[in-house]
Amino acid sequence: MELWQSIPFACILLPLGSAAATSVMKRNLAKYWTFFVMTAVTTLSIIFVVLMSRFEAGSYTYMMGHYPAPWGNEIRAGMLEAVTALFFNVIMMLSLMGGLKKLEEHLLIDKQPLYYVMLLLLTAALMAQVYTNDLFTAYVFLEIMTIAACSLITARTRGRTLVAATRYMIMNLLGSGLFLLGITLLYDLTGHLLMSNIKEAVAELARSGQYQMPLTVVVAIMSIGLGIKSALFPFHTWVPDAYGYSTPTSAAVLSSLVSKGYIFLLLKIFYRVIGLDVIASTGILDILFVFALVGMVMGSISAIRQSDIRRMIAFSSVAQIGYIFMGMGLGNEQGMTAAVFHIFAHAVCKAMLFLAAGGLADASGNSKQFRDLRGSGFRSPIAGVAFTIGALSMVGFPFLGGFTSKMNFAMAAMGSGDIRMMLVLIVLVISTWLNTIYFLKTVITIYRKPLPEASYPVERGRRGFCFNESLVLFSLVNVALGLFSQGIIEAISNGLRNFG
Repeated sequence: MELWQSIPFACILLPLGSAAATSVMKRNLAKYWTFFVMTAVTTLSIIFVVLMSRFEAGSYTYMMGHYPAPWGNEIRAGMLEAVTALFFNVIMMLSLMGGLKKLEEHLLIDKQPLYYVMLLLLTAALMAQVYTNDLFTAYVFLEIMTIAACSLITARTRGRTLVAATRYMIMNLLGSGLFLLGITLLYDLTGHLLMSNIKEAVAELARSGQYQMPLTVVVAIMSIGLGIKSALFPFHTWVPDAYGYSTPTSAAVLSSLVSKGYIFLLLKIFYRVIGLDVIASTGILDILFVFALVGMVMGSISAIRQSDIRRMIAFSSVAQIGYIFMGMGLGNEQGMTAAVFHIFAHAVCKAMLFLAAGGLADASGNSKQFRDLRGSGFRSPIAGVAFTIGALSMVGFPFLGGFTSKMNFAMAAMGSGDIRMMLVLIVLVISTWLNTIYFLKTVITIYRKPLPEASYPVERGRRGFCFNESLVLFSLVNVALGLFSQGIIEAISNGLRNFG
């Protein structure tokens, strides 16, 4: 095994070890060290994508401590894992850059190093979810990610954030409990924890017809558990407060990365643990498909009813999570590819929208109400442009990532050739129409003439170089997803073929 093949292990170990060191650092040192670690992990991810594109075998396993199965712990890496890790790291770093000034305003000085510790733990947990080939290791880091995410919410010590964190923890612990119960039952059925070994045992059970009902229960509770944690409708009730009252960086990270980490783990369970054929035979894809279609509409309707820009974006996330599960519910290769691409497109857009909304609110007397946001696009021009790009992408404007996503979903639906095709196309049209109502209404609002009695200091809309740079880079990534989507889609498609 070559040295570069240990990069995934380094991407997990570096932020994990750095989190312990950061906990004893002073504020400025902790900040600079966190940026250095995230830059290093992102650079390693770029190198890994380049090297994996030249790797003819497609994917490989890396034994932790060089102990073989069933005693050892494994990392498995392929092109899909490499691309996903790169996107996650880029978004994490840009989200921290964009919300850095507000972190220093919202957090007490002695709590800021602990906030950076949580970001590093979250980065390590995301990398572990992407790369691990061991189901129990996935659960351990899933819990680390849950605790770190909850800490990001409570970092801003206000009454509403404490209530939001409590609701988040209750719902996510319910999801974690279901997932752990599924692992326990699956271990009882197969006697393995390594994903590849479990898949072989499950395939044998499926061929023999044994334990069909217990296997169906395992698939159902693990899917529902991760559905709860990723805010699939109707398990989304914790979303508005968790996203709406936390710091801009926390909202960006929670909406764009944490929920996607859970979904990526669910994809691994479908492909690598159970097998897509067995998953389809249980009928769970049909249930997820129905929840997704309803969520696409209901999330958008709830977004229309909001008068607070951040709660509107939060409810929009519920609809967009529905898009991802809809693609998975189609059960075909095109649908899964569209779902993974939308994970990337939505993650980039949502982080940018939350950061931009924070800048617009700062330029409006720190108000997030639409009536006070009038003219904020002129008072904070970069935030206004970034929000407009993100909104147009979510609506499905050509040459942006959201347009490519919706085209992929439509093509995947037409490839299914059954009643799902009509359902997807109809709901896509309805959802796009609803997206247009609340996103373009917001864009028009931020460029409308302010109320006569309104007076806002211009300097409040200036949040520094890092904020502006992050929004510019987010915008460029969004445009790149639209203009150069074909190469990314091919990488996703090839990665899914080697994912099982």
